[in-house]
Amino acid sequence: MKTILTQQQVALTVKRLAQQVFENHMQLDNTVLIGLQPRGIYVSDRIVEEMKKLIANEKINYGKLDITFYRDDVRMQIHKANKTDINFSIEGKNVVLIDDVLWTGRTIRAAMDALLDFGRPSKVELCVLIDRRFSREYPIQPDYVGRSIDTFANQKVLVNFEEGVQLVG
Repeated sequence: MKTILTQQQVALTVKRLAQQVFENHMQLDNTVLIGLQPRGIYVSDRIVEEMKKLIANEKINYGKLDITFYRDDVRMQIHKANKTDINFSIEGKNVVLIDDVLWTGRTIRAAMDALLDFGRPSKVELCVLIDRRFSREYPIQPDYVGRSIDTFANQKVLVNFEEGVQLVG
């Protein structure tokens, strides 16, 4: 097991990601943040908390999206459905999708399909803690990246906010 980010580095990286999103979306009335279930919400919860420190009195539209039934492998594997919690329209809004690890791009493709159930956004951006570059199956690239790493297909990236981020395999 190889440590990619320590607990302290993860905390600093989350702060930096929140700052970058805020710098590009200072007018939050036209921006929504959406964490992807299940693991992306741990990153998105922390990013939203950091953004609240930057803009104490402004409302942040924050939702959580389950993509289980939009996945292209839903018939091949058993997936546990999670809760979607988006109580606002994304019609004409700037959407920032937040996930923990970007690998093949399949999760993000499914998330973009699922988003259309909540309206047609004017723009969709992607924020990830870890980008496993060179492994894409879809032409999807993140706009905000905590750390880019090179991995083999048989390796796994484990994100644990108490222990940091490890590469296994």
